[in-house]
Amino acid sequence: MDALSGAGPRRARCGLGAPSSGARAPAAPWTRFSAWLECVCVVTFDLELGQALELVYPSDFRLTDKEKNSICYLSFPDSHSGCLGDTQFSFRIRQCGGQRGPWSTDDRHYDSGAPVSLQKESSHYFGYVYFRQVKDSSVKRGYFQKSLVLVSRLPFVRLFQALLSLIAPEYFDKLAPCLEAVCNEIDQWPAPEPGQTLNLPVVGVVLQVHIPSRADKPACSPLKQCGHENLLPTPLVLSSVYELDLFRCFQPVLTHVQMLWELMLLGEPLVVLAPSPTVSSEMVLALTSCLQPLKFCCDYRPYFTIHDSEFKEFTTRTQAPPNVVLGVTNPFFIKTLQHWPHILRVGEPKLSGGLPKQVKLKKPSRLKTLDTKPGLYTAYTAHLHRDKALLKRLLGGLQKKRPPGALAALLRTHLLELTQSFVFPLEHYMASLMPLQKSITPWKAPPQIGPFHQEDFLRSLEHAGPQLTCILKGDWLGLYRRFFKSPHFDGWYRQRRKEMAHKLEALHLEAICEANIETWMKDKSEVEVVDLALKLREKLVRAQGRQLPVKEETLHRARLYVETVIGSLPKDLQAVLCPPQDRAEGRGPGAWGLGPAELPSPQ
Repeated sequence: MDALSGAGPRRARCGLGAPSSGARAPAAPWTRFSAWLECVCVVTFDLELGQALELVYPSDFRLTDKEKNSICYLSFPDSHSGCLGDTQFSFRIRQCGGQRGPWSTDDRHYDSGAPVSLQKESSHYFGYVYFRQVKDSSVKRGYFQKSLVLVSRLPFVRLFQALLSLIAPEYFDKLAPCLEAVCNEIDQWPAPEPGQTLNLPVVGVVLQVHIPSRADKPACSPLKQCGHENLLPTPLVLSSVYELDLFRCFQPVLTHVQMLWELMLLGEPLVVLAPSPTVSSEMVLALTSCLQPLKFCCDYRPYFTIHDSEFKEFTTRTQAPPNVVLGVTNPFFIKTLQHWPHILRVGEPKLSGGLPKQVKLKKPSRLKTLDTKPGLYTAYTAHLHRDKALLKRLLGGLQKKRPPGALAALLRTHLLELTQSFVFPLEHYMASLMPLQKSITPWKAPPQIGPFHQEDFLRSLEHAGPQLTCILKGDWLGLYRRFFKSPHFDGWYRQRRKEMAHKLEALHLEAICEANIETWMKDKSEVEVVDLALKLREKLVRAQGRQLPVKEETLHRARLYVETVIGSLPKDLQAVLCPPQDRAEGRGPGAWGLGPAELPSPQ
């Protein structure tokens, strides 16, 4: 059974717009499933067609033909990988229907509480793959080849890998009935709630996970028993839903990890050539995660093949390489992407007693198609000096046989502190652009956020630069100048300015609610009072719709103000501003608004 073709609406998900607080109404079919996954796919090998989509569940989820083709090709390792047995990896594809924002209350609620780097994708899908290839004499080609794929907009690689390791072996043994049962179990899960620890039952196992929140302390994923101390069976606790073991992923490049951090920070085009989709996808995901808490704003493809629909777009020589991190396994890409400025070639991970053999820095001109030696081929010169103390600590940990998790935590903490030291001066300068609270008055438009002047910021580094929190020396000024030209500065700046604008709106609404509105109305004409009613209601609608940082008490007072203002008007105007059908349907004052507007100033 296949999914429906066409680029129309993906699926009518009834009830997704219902409020997420309070007593929960019975969920429509697949509502809770949709909070975690878009669909589950089964890809098999057909002698005539090659990779083919055998099953999509739920069956009414719509994939375009281009999305189906991408999922089919990316769900199998290419012939150069030679993967026997069971293999797990991940990919990321562009949604062909174009970008779409969160369409449900649950989606908006999740994004408002989640760290920006873990919000739901609006224009891409993640594919989490469990591929099995084993000898089977009953099959013409002599091999059983099939992949189970979880398609989601959540970047929870650890969670979905753990889920696949539980359900895929069961599915390969019992096939479709097992898959339907698993999907029904997922449809009973609570929605991912930032800051909450959840118990997620599936195939007789309970996965216990903490959903990260913006309020979490960095490098901290608290896991608490969530009201099921006597839960049977004993939960399988995941320390993180998204964090990979950075030490294992970065084994061969530890001596260059800061240079790679700089390349990611600057959004530089990078190709990772690996021996398998597993190594490729883990290296790409590790690289893109090393900027946290900054959101990675460039495109990235953990596993990419020559059959991908964007192959021509990414390999063209008629324009500069795009800001993309590509993970590939086919050596053909060495020739195709020779014009890319940075190529990282890695081998199979090998962890011995000491520091793993490190890849060497090589000039791009030395990259040969037949050269299979690992190396980082780049002409880039790092702005910051290498942290030799970090390598000593990692080597010391290996010699003392510290657990791999401790070494991974050490490396993640180092990268987190490096990113925070870089971002802190930007945050400090941005905060100085916020108008003072005393300048916000109820009957005037709120003051504007100041413009970001790059040269002013660079001058501020002398007394408020990264040297306050980081011991690393180097050309920080040059690094900031290049950062200003990267997609990550644009993404960070837009996000921070949006948050500041929301804060200004919230402070303005609070100022209005603290004012005496009846005193203001005393000497105002009917036209001015109607104007006030419309604009105050519009403020309220925006506060609720944008989930501004406003206390519930302020929202309640704003609703009372709207009622007070409308109640002061003649009955005919009240009927226009609050029609009977609005009152009958419980919408009342504040149910609708006009375009952006400011409150009138007193005459």
